[in-house]
Amino acid sequence: MPIVLEGQPALVTGANSGIGRAVALALGRAGADVVVNYVSDPEAAEAVAAEIRGFGRRAIALRADVSDEQEVETMFAEAIKVFGTLHVVVCNAGLQRDAPFHQMTLDQWHTVIGVNLTGQFLCARSAVREFVRRGVDEKVSTAASKIIHMSSVHEMIPWAGHANYAASKGGVEMLMKSLAQEVAPLRIRVNAIAPGAIRTPINTAAWQTPDAYADLMKLVPYKRIGEPADIGQAAVWLASDASDYVTGISLFVDGGMTLFPGFASGG
Repeated sequence: MPIVLEGQPALVTGANSGIGRAVALALGRAGADVVVNYVSDPEAAEAVAAEIRGFGRRAIALRADVSDEQEVETMFAEAIKVFGTLHVVVCNAGLQRDAPFHQMTLDQWHTVIGVNLTGQFLCARSAVREFVRRGVDEKVSTAASKIIHMSSVHEMIPWAGHANYAASKGGVEMLMKSLAQEVAPLRIRVNAIAPGAIRTPINTAAWQTPDAYADLMKLVPYKRIGEPADIGQAAVWLASDASDYVTGISLFVDGGMTLFPGFASGG
């Protein structure tokens, strides 16, 4: 992977597993020093940081619950203390608490919205405050900084039984676009990645058996499941100057899931 992010420290939330881990590793390979955020399993987070240090980059693991304002602000302060500043922030941390709508509890609703949407707001806000303070450093990047929100194909595809999750991702889309519009004159670029079916622990049941995988492929025209590295590579591109004229978009990395494959043979 080209070294395109040297001198651009990055922070990735929920980076101790799954998509977040892959993004953190990809940014490290591309030359960034990386803050590996986690809320549980510190050993896994430290293992990711150690792997990034193996690339010759600096990396630290910092615990913070992204839905907690004070913990987010403390994490950003520590990251800036260690690395001097941040140039890339990936708001990735997310979770599911699935239930039929009429059985969904208020706690399930609040938990998902709190992490998936409010958490992205809190992290983006702390990021923008630092980016505005520092401004553009053209020796490092043509943009002042880059924020990448982790959305989902469910920012546009309804998902019965997952109303809280789909609502959170729809909110992420408009949060991203509104923020991108507001800070573009400051040369802060804000985009989202909208993954489809990715091989991660959160959705093991959807791909672990041959029958489950076959059912999943009915929704994916490209006929393979996505790998976390697919998202990592997309994040590197959005964080790099190769995408300098790109802001306010959701980059769908989904093997064609949003092409509504059920309509390929009628409808």
